[in-house]
Amino acid sequence: MSGPRTEEASDLYRDIDTLSGVDVLSLIAATQREAIDAVANAVPELAGAAEAIASGMRRGGRLVYAGAGSSGLLAQVDALELPGTYGIDPEQIVVLLAGGREAMFDIPSKAEDDGDMAAQEVAALGLTSADCLVGISASGSTPYVVSALRCARHAGALTVGIASNPETPLLQNADHPVLLATPPEVIAGSTRMNAGTAQKCALNMLSTLIAIRLGHTFRGLMVNMQADNEKLRRRAVAVVAGAADVDAAAAREALKRAHGSVKPAILLAAGAKSLEKAEAFLKSRGGDVRDALAALAADDSKADPTAVTNHRRT
Repeated sequence: MSGPRTEEASDLYRDIDTLSGVDVLSLIAATQREAIDAVANAVPELAGAAEAIASGMRRGGRLVYAGAGSSGLLAQVDALELPGTYGIDPEQIVVLLAGGREAMFDIPSKAEDDGDMAAQEVAALGLTSADCLVGISASGSTPYVVSALRCARHAGALTVGIASNPETPLLQNADHPVLLATPPEVIAGSTRMNAGTAQKCALNMLSTLIAIRLGHTFRGLMVNMQADNEKLRRRAVAVVAGAADVDAAAAREALKRAHGSVKPAILLAAGAKSLEKAEAFLKSRGGDVRDALAALAADDSKADPTAVTNHRRT
């Protein structure tokens, strides 16, 4: 009986230590491409999971990641990006990392076996049906991650399992199982490689679709970003200009009126008479910029006719 694919030693790489550096890295690059192909094959499952998570987050639910080792670190990276990139409330993002915060700097190998600790951490969150826990484990059987997912499901939360081995506890216990059928690792068992690449790609895709469904993007732009440094302030001007179809000067003025908040600045640049009315349009449309702009365009009484003088000429 063969073991897990993530632990498989492939004959293709048996003599890898005898190859030239170029050949070694070419082999690694080829298998990394196969890892991305595995993610592409899981697109329907990832899409279904993202839609379900976004539905819960619109009701105030939290996105909880649970992982150990490199899988947990990848989850932590994904989670850290979401507030700044998409303006998602940090209180809605939780990461359960085997070994705790210290594991970000020194991964304790025994921590991944501590299912009891995972159960305690999940219980402390007081999960509801609006919350979702995403468990990430290359093997699909890491005790910490499996325990976290089982406890979350028992609490009534939505669960998503991401693993590279089929028919494993993580996938069998998840509401949304996502199999990333990655090829054997070039260095057997080194799942930070192919499995890790696939996990990073899958998490990028999952969280990006969630943000899109939450209305935090428009025309491929980050319309809910936190512009808290000079680079991001310049980006905010470009975002407002592109979204409202105005020049940079008008975008800067709108951002000033909106106290740096990008979404209402877009509405102001597009003609909303005041910040209060811009925010009202957004609130009435659940924060969706596209819908809010359509409502503004259809309601001349709330538009500022002078704003059109700042629009780009096409």
